[in-house]
Formats: sequence, C-alpha cells, structure tokens
Amino acid sequence: MSLRALFFAFAAVLTTTTFADEGMWTFDNLPRDAMKAKYGFNPDQAWVDRVMHASVNLGGCSASMISPEGLVLTNHHCVAGCLQQISSAKKNYLQDGFLARKREEELQCPATEVSRLEQITDMTKEMSTATKGLVGEAYKNAQNAMSAKLAADCVGDKKDTVRCNVVTLYQGGQYHLYRYHRFSDVRLVWAPEDAAPNFGGDPDNFNFPRYGLDAAMLRAYENGKPAVVKDYFPFSSSGAKTDELVFTAGNPGRTNRALTVSQLETLRDVRLINIMRRGYEFRGVLTQYAKLGTEQARVSYNDLFFLENGLKVASGELAALQSPDLMARKRAEEASLRAFVAANPELKAEAYGAWDAITRAQAVLRETVNEYDAIEGVRAFNTRYFGLARTLVRASVEIVKPNGDRLPEFASARLPLVERQLFSPAPIYPEFEKLKLEFALTKLRETLGTDHPFVVQILGKESPEQAAKRLVDGTKLGDPTYRKALWQGDSAAIEKSDDAFLKLAREIDVQARAIRKRYENEVSAVEQKNAELIAKARFAQLGTKVYPDATGTLRLSFGAVQGWMERGKPVAPFTDFAGAFNRNTGAEPYALPALWLQSKGKINLAQNYNFVTSNDIIGGNSGSPMINRNAEIVGLAFDGNVHSHGGSFWFDSAVNRTIGVTSGGILEALKNIYGATELLAEIKGK
Repeated sequence: MSLRALFFAFAAVLTTTTFADEGMWTFDNLPRDAMKAKYGFNPDQAWVDRVMHASVNLGGCSASMISPEGLVLTNHHCVAGCLQQISSAKKNYLQDGFLARKREEELQCPATEVSRLEQITDMTKEMSTATKGLVGEAYKNAQNAMSAKLAADCVGDKKDTVRCNVVTLYQGGQYHLYRYHRFSDVRLVWAPEDAAPNFGGDPDNFNFPRYGLDAAMLRAYENGKPAVVKDYFPFSSSGAKTDELVFTAGNPGRTNRALTVSQLETLRDVRLINIMRRGYEFRGVLTQYAKLGTEQARVSYNDLFFLENGLKVASGELAALQSPDLMARKRAEEASLRAFVAANPELKAEAYGAWDAITRAQAVLRETVNEYDAIEGVRAFNTRYFGLARTLVRASVEIVKPNGDRLPEFASARLPLVERQLFSPAPIYPEFEKLKLEFALTKLRETLGTDHPFVVQILGKESPEQAAKRLVDGTKLGDPTYRKALWQGDSAAIEKSDDAFLKLAREIDVQARAIRKRYENEVSAVEQKNAELIAKARFAQLGTKVYPDATGTLRLSFGAVQGWMERGKPVAPFTDFAGAFNRNTGAEPYALPALWLQSKGKINLAQNYNFVTSNDIIGGNSGSPMINRNAEIVGLAFDGNVHSHGGSFWFDSAVNRTIGVTSGGILEALKNIYGATELLAEIKGK
C-alpha cells in the first residue's frame, strides 16, 4: 500500500470514529460538536463543572457524590479492600455484607481516600521550558524537578486537604496540573454480601447477560462530621431507556492507543506474556491456599479476585495485539503520521527520528525487563512487608534532599499518601505473606537463573521456603505503631535496625537504584522525550480534537443504551431480577444470597437490573456514575464485555460495551431486599 493510500485509509478511520461513541475526554476539552451532532446535546459550563465536582476518585477506582452529606456511590469490588481490612476471623463483612442504619454505625475504612478534582491548569509551557534541549538523565531529572515544584506550590500549606499532580497528556504533548480536594476520613455505609455483586463469579466476569449488584456506599467526613458538598448526583428512579444518551464520568487507568508499533510489539511479546505465565501459576497457588479453610479463603480473597480479573484483561489484550487487523491498523496510522512528518521540513528535522529512537529503547527494555521487574519492580518480593520496608529505607534518604532532587514518589506533595499507607492499621497476615513471598522467590530463581548474582545474594544456601520464613519471622513491620515510630524518629534507627526486611531493603537498594536509573535514562526518558515529538506532529496533523490516552485521571465518555450483535444474534441491553433468580442454581458461583431468596416475594422481578451502553471505558472506570443529560444517576459502571479487552488499543463501537447496574436496580435492592429506608430517604432527598 502506498503512503498516499495509507494516509487516506487513516483519514477514513478518523472520520468514522468522529461519529462513534469513542473517547475518554478531559473536562477542559469535551467533544461538544460530536455530542451535539449525534445526540443533540451540548452541555453548558455549569453542567460540566457540576459533573466534574460530583465525580470523585478512590485511587484505582471511580465514585460519585450522591447526597449533600458526603454519601459516595461506588462498586462493591472497589470497597473490597476496606471490607477485608475491617473483617476478622469472627466477623467477615465481605461474606456477610454491612448496613449502617445510623451515622454512628458507619465504619472507618483504614486506607481509603476520596479525592475531588477542583481545578485543571495547563502547565505545558513550564514543563517544556524546563526540559528543552535535554535528553536522557538530564531530561528525566528536569522533568521530575519541575513536576515536584508545580505540585508543591499547588498544595502549599494545605497538605491535609489538597492533593496536586502533574498529568501527562498526549504522551507528553501537554502537561496539566490537577488540583484535588482530599477527604481522608472515609467510612463504610452499605455493602451487600459478596454473593450479590459476584453472582456468576469468574465465568460471568466480562460477560453479558449479567446479574450482579456491584454497588456499595461510603461517606466522606471532614472534621469528624459528614462532609457538606454542593455538587452531587440525584438518582433517576426511571433509569435510562434503550438508545438514550448516557455519560460516564470516571478515572480510566491507562490506555495505549497512541503507542508506537514497536512499543505495542514489546507489550505483546514480553510484558503480557510474562504477566500471564506468572499469573496463571500464582492463581493456582492462591486457589489451593483458599481451600485450606474459611480463614485462608477470607485472607486471600482480594488477591485472588483481582488476580483473576487482571488475567482476563491481560489475555484479552494479548488476543487483541495478536490480531492481524489491529496491528495492520496501527501500522497504517503510524505510516500516515510519519509520511505527514516527512512532508513537512520543520517537523522532519525535529521529529522524524522519534520512532526509531523509541524502537531502540525497546531493545534495552527487552534486555533488562526481567531484572528490572524482579529487583526495582519488587516482583521478587511480593509481600506487604517489603513494600513497607523499601518505603522506610528510601524515605530516610530521599526526604532530606531538596524537593526537586527526590525520587518522584517522595516529593513533598506525595508525602501525605506515603504516610497514610505506612500508618494504616489494616492487618497483615504473616502466614499468607510467607506463601506469597515463597512463590515470588521461587519465580525469581526460575527467571534469572540459579547462578545469577542477585539470586545467590538473596537465597544463598536457603530454599525459597526457608528464606520466606526467616524474613517474615524476623520482622516487626506488621505493627503500625512500630512503622510510625521509625518514620517519625531519627533516620539512624532505620539504618541500624536489624529487622529482616529493613536489612533486605538496605542491602539491595544500590542495585535496585542502578537498574532503575538505567531504565529511566535509556527507556522511559527516551520514550517520553520522543513521544512528545510525535505528539507535536500529531497535533499538527489532527489538532487537539482527538482525545488523549487515559492516565488514571477524570474523563467523560458518552454513549447510548445499546446491545450488540454476537455471532449473528442480538444481545438485549437489559437484564432483570427475574433473570437472576432463573440463573440461580444454589451452588457457587450461581448461588443468590439467603436474604435474596427470602425477599423474592417482595421484589419487582420485572425491574431492570444490569444493562449495557456504548460508552468507552477501561479499567479504573469501575464505580463510575452513569448519568443522563440531566446529570442524574441512571446506572453504575462495573465492567466491560469481553470485546472491551481490546479497548486499551482501540475502540470498536459495534461491539465494545460498558456494563452497569441500573439506578432502579440499586433502589429496588435497597428497598425490598435490604430494607435500607434511611439510605433511600437520603438518596431521594427526603
């Protein structure tokens, strides 16, 4: 195919997707013309501001304010960590569920924080000036220093209530400063028993029809009282109808739609393969551990749940990247842009070599990835103890440096999050940590080889089982009081401590930093610098009427309630409560909770329960409010269908679907299954 043909093929793709429900859009660059052309809706600034302020971030999940008293709606699986942390052998909130009928009954989540985006400021000029003409280590250092300064200036003296981040958009084409309001006191209000949201288990995950109540509620507090919020979403009791316009406002984790072909090939051939090889074996280990008893099943629940979810995503992404059609599309897009650059003398002089530089960086990545992941990426030490130890050891060195010279994770603006994680009273279970660490050390030896110097250093004459036992038995880091004393005390205490994990973190830190430095200088800095040049070329070709890749920050997507065609047969967009009871077998994973069976006579079985829309979402959108043009809750996003796995790389509007719980389904369950009259009154503003 000629370059001219490639260009027009790519242009045709862009023309098609302009009118598709594609894109995770930043709130300062919404596709108003596209929304108006397709759905006749052009939101005013008041609507945009309200939606932005009512949509919140849970750190890895999305959520929304649904009452003026700080009531927060999200997915059950987004509060599973909280449920596990407040549970014990005597009381399992994951299994049994929870409902606070009075404010004083609400339970504090030890490590949960809610953040509300307040302001977006363009800092592209400042960041570009700071890194102009720099490459490699100098580029990375300048970028880190400017990011730290901008975030610190933004937070000022309000670290308890303000969080700021520099967000990279368009692979470095733009840099924005996001200012958040922090709610660090978050309490559990309602969560159904686990069998309700996870009805269908792993077999139904990423599938539809679906029958899951993946919903839960928290409350944000300030100064010991429920937070007073101006912007929130009321519930729509009628919900959305087929073909009705629906928005999702959430925090999609990361997409890779603008990566170069060589980066996609590395992801396909190295990263995803490594994840799956290790992950499926680890799933077997966790599954066997869970079968040892009720307590083992409780303790390992979250690890197994999120591992299985991640493996389905990884396998779907791998299948997408193995598709000849997808890779042909990506090659055509890249060839079109390179031809555009070649035809422009100024762009050619600046950016034509960018793709080749990124390709060379992939060679370094492939050479170093196993060592990097094992040592700096701590894959060799899969235990919470080591994460805590590394944080303490590195912090003792980093926080005495000028802010701009620190590792980014220890910049002053990020220290409140570091402290929150360090001081969390969430329990750590030693026997479970031994299991995970033993597996990690076993894979370390298999991956790097028995004679690798690092393997010899870590294991010596010990087996992975022996080393794991020695390390876990020799630490006091499970005690948050001990961790807090180390953090607040003299750094010499950390340097001299004989705690097994602190000693380990100290002993390998020089090697880990050296591997990190090489990766940052020869891979990530090269990728980022040259991605900026490619982004500049893309702006010249297409402008900013295209959306940036997802970055874990707030985005808006739009679509409609629509089913799709699967193997020549239509998939209806709604399920109902009757379908859940019809699918119930009484045996896992298709066993409805006992309370549901007892309440069947009160439930409106014809009530819409789960539904699908054509919204463009990805992991991180879990818990996103699904709202109508009146900014009313019509649903709660909790999953995508199997076709959404390729959504990291492109969006197929014909089959990609978002799966959610309907607003009516949530209200029906609260009323006729859980008897949550107080919550219903608050949601309805009564």
